[in-house]
Amino acid sequence: MIEDLSIDMMQEDDVRPLAVFSLGHVDDDDDYFSYSLDEQKTGRRNVLIARVDRKIAGYVHYNRYPQYQPFRSLRIPEIQDLYVDLTYRRMGIGRALIEACEALAVAEKASEIGIGVGVAHDFGTAQRLYAGLGYVPDGAGVVFDRTPISVGEVRPVDNRLCLMMVKSL
Repeated sequence: MIEDLSIDMMQEDDVRPLAVFSLGHVDDDDDYFSYSLDEQKTGRRNVLIARVDRKIAGYVHYNRYPQYQPFRSLRIPEIQDLYVDLTYRRMGIGRALIEACEALAVAEKASEIGIGVGVAHDFGTAQRLYAGLGYVPDGAGVVFDRTPISVGEVRPVDNRLCLMMVKSL
């Protein structure tokens, strides 16, 4: 773990720096973080920002009203869009962001927390991290855009094809 790591909730003046930071990771940069801030103001989500030496190193969303119906029905908050810049990977920042989300869930008396992970090889590191932190598949199979898919359906293998995972708190 990095000694000079801080994790804080996104503020108004973080929207533009996050948009610049996430270029290439988020498709609709400015609107994405503005929308996320609006949802944070209403209590639907929190956006947590990891900083190293006051520079943005990563971020994560803690969503209280996820799109994935089983989580929403069971009131399971979902960790979403975990992103750590390549420069700061393998330093424990992703783990720290996940643990910050788990702490929010515990404070809100949630008994479980969820996360989705892509099934393509690009997400192998994340798959191993989540399993190592105690996340297990939720048992519903693979989803596309947070909607379960059936045997025989054809979907592109991209960041929308995910395995949903849960962890007991």
